[in-house]
Amino acid sequence: MLGALMLLAVVALPAQAVAAAPGEPACAVRDSRLTELSGMVATDDGFVMINDGADDEARRRIFFLDRNCAVVRAVPYPTRPLDTEDLAVGADGTVWVADVGDNDRSRETIAVWKLAPGADRPVLHRMRYPDGPHDAEAMLVTGDGRPVVVTKFSANLYAPTAALRPGATVPLAKVGQVKLPASTTSNPYGLLGRSAVTGAATAPDGRRVVLRTYADAFEFDVADGDVIAALTGGNPRATPLPDEPQGESISYSPDGRSLLTVSETADQPAGTRPTVLRYPLTAPAPSGSPVLTPEPTGPTPIARSAGDAHVDSAVVSRVALAAAALGVLLIAVALVARARRRTTSGK
Repeated sequence: MLGALMLLAVVALPAQAVAAAPGEPACAVRDSRLTELSGMVATDDGFVMINDGADDEARRRIFFLDRNCAVVRAVPYPTRPLDTEDLAVGADGTVWVADVGDNDRSRETIAVWKLAPGADRPVLHRMRYPDGPHDAEAMLVTGDGRPVVVTKFSANLYAPTAALRPGATVPLAKVGQVKLPASTTSNPYGLLGRSAVTGAATAPDGRRVVLRTYADAFEFDVADGDVIAALTGGNPRATPLPDEPQGESISYSPDGRSLLTVSETADQPAGTRPTVLRYPLTAPAPSGSPVLTPEPTGPTPIARSAGDAHVDSAVVSRVALAAAALGVLLIAVALVARARRRTTSGK
């Protein structure tokens, strides 16, 4: 059933398939504990990665890898996380893990884990939304050490109203909403895959941030360190990330010249290894230029009459609605399947 739905979602809008170039493989992750990769940061020494699953104790780690994607260190959590979905590394080397996933929208609090340089255990810091639970898979950390959570389907931005403290629950405030450009990039989840925010990263120089969906990366320029203003008022550049199996992780390369991604492979054919992919950054557009978005490919359109155009418009509208409905059903089935694999503790 799921395969049929996925096929329908992909073929319902054939005009939206884009011939975008796949990323260049950088290295393959061979450690069997890393199949549900949800967060990654590239460092001078290699990578830091996390899973989003919590059922298998061996996977509940912050993993440090070398440049060849071999695990060299794995730091356990002192207590069981619920759904770790993204991570960031601060300027001082502190690793921030976003325990913010909530497929069922039932968590009373979300959290971040902070692992100081040289520490052997991360420290838990809890937060609470002001308007009820949200599902989120992306987090940025500002230059002054403030986490910004980006919700998955609405792209709302939430930030703590006070400094985080171990043992305390700090209220969050909604600080904005991101409006992502339309996309035509091919991906396993069709229409909704182009708008679901699944990861975020900050450039090494702090002057750019990027949000990713299952289909694309959208890069924003940051002026004067104001990440919120960049995300809510900026004009992003789009880099297609076509047909990644389940792309939820993104990072800048240490030199800031390219984007690196890695996908979950838990539901892929046996033997599929998570592979870090490298994408060249889309060149900044001149001031005042439109957002760079991929164009659909295909044969040159045939000239049509006004009547034909009216019929085509109606057909496209119906197909778009059908595709949207199928996309919603597909995402719902996928999320329910993932939720059943995870623990419901740690709320």
